[in-house]
This record gives sequence, structure tokens and C-alpha cells, in this order.
Amino acid sequence: MCRSKGICHRERVDTVVRGIQKTSLVDFPGYISATIFVGGCNMRCPYCHNRDLVLETESLPAIPEEAVLTFLEKRRGLLDGICITGGEPTLQTDLMPFIDRARALGLRIKLDTNGTNPAVLDELIEKSTVDYIAMDIKAPGDRYEEVTRSRVSLTNIEASIRLIKESHIDYEFRTTVAPGLIAEEDLIRIGRWLAGAKKYVLQQYAPGPTLDDAFSRRHPYSGTWLKDVARKLEPFFERVEIRGISPALAV
Repeated sequence: MCRSKGICHRERVDTVVRGIQKTSLVDFPGYISATIFVGGCNMRCPYCHNRDLVLETESLPAIPEEAVLTFLEKRRGLLDGICITGGEPTLQTDLMPFIDRARALGLRIKLDTNGTNPAVLDELIEKSTVDYIAMDIKAPGDRYEEVTRSRVSLTNIEASIRLIKESHIDYEFRTTVAPGLIAEEDLIRIGRWLAGAKKYVLQQYAPGPTLDDAFSRRHPYSGTWLKDVARKLEPFFERVEIRGISPALAV
């Protein structure tokens, strides 16, 4: 079902929290946060490290919402906020009420999203329900379905980009630079696509268990390579960052 602004609803599933990282110093820029993992995703990115959250959600124990909120209540004064990630959080039917209850504890809210549900983002932004949005940009527009191995509405992706860029919410766009899948040319094209955005982050790919086992053995791009590409992207953005460079791959 589509609303105004070219925003279309996607199928959503019941909210299920499948994991909590009690403390993170990196998931919510500038804040100490807990990271809340929800199950289910509408993409199948081969380099994704959250295989169980995407493919085998039911194999992970469900954590009742009340238990999550009780945990957060006990951490008041220790946490600045929470990062809600997945999976894809905007698929969750009761995302909004959960966020409202977390905010009532005095917590800031960061949302990670793939941008496929702009109607949800529109509501969150309009109500000032979140403090920070991190949207993954998987590839240049014409390569989205190839890279995500999923059917993707580019109209929805572009609507989410527009909503985020025009909002008053702090945000970042980010791309995981998966070797053999994302090349320098792709990143420059993404730069042109997102031109004028506040912040763009290049995330170094980290080897490990992935949706597609072939990606678990791929060697990441070097830090030197990423820094060179970041310099070429600087004209498109107010700020370009690199995240996750391993010391062993710094050069």
C-alpha cells in the first residue's frame, strides 16, 4: 500500500528481540549504548554477519519486550541510549511503541535500517521519535538487487534517502565495502547519488561467518585503499569516515 511522497508499505512481521549487547562504545556515535538485535530481514546480502538473525530467526531465543525494558531500566544512568539493529528493525509491527517506552526511560534512540520501509521512517522522523538514523547503502541503484540478492524497490530506497537528508534528525549513510562485490567505481557512483548528504561512512569488510560462506574467506581491502577512496568521496559529502579498519590491514 502506498502513501503520499511516493512512500510504499512493505510486508512487516511481529517484533521479536533476539539479542542484547549490554554495552557498546561504537554503535551509537558519541554515546554509550546497549544494542538491541531484532530478527528478520528482507535482504540477503552475502557478506552479512548476522546469518541467524536473517535466516534462522526461530533458532534464537526470543527475549520478551518487558525483559528488555527491565534490563534498560536497571541500566539507567549507565547508558546514554540504545541502538536498534537487526535484521531490519522497520519490519517490526510494534517498533514505535517499543521506542516510545525506551524513550520514556530517558534514552536516546539510534535506528539502523536498510531503507526499504520509508513509511516507517517518515513516521519516526515526523514524530521526532529517533535521535539518529544509520541507513545502509548497499550499492549503486542499478546494482541493488544483484548485491542484496533480493527484490528491492528502488523507489522506496530513494524515498528513504530523501526523507533522511531533508530531516532534522542526525544521520549517516554507510556502505560495507565487500571485496569482489563493491569496487571503487561503485563507491564513486554512490557518492554522486547521495551528493550533499551530511555524513558517509565506509565500513571495512571483516572476514568471518557470513550468509554466503564464500565471503567468509575473502580478504578485505587495505586501509590505504579505503583512505584513498575516502579522499575521492570528500567532494560529495560534508564528512567522510572509515570505520572498522583492522590494525593488520591498516596499510
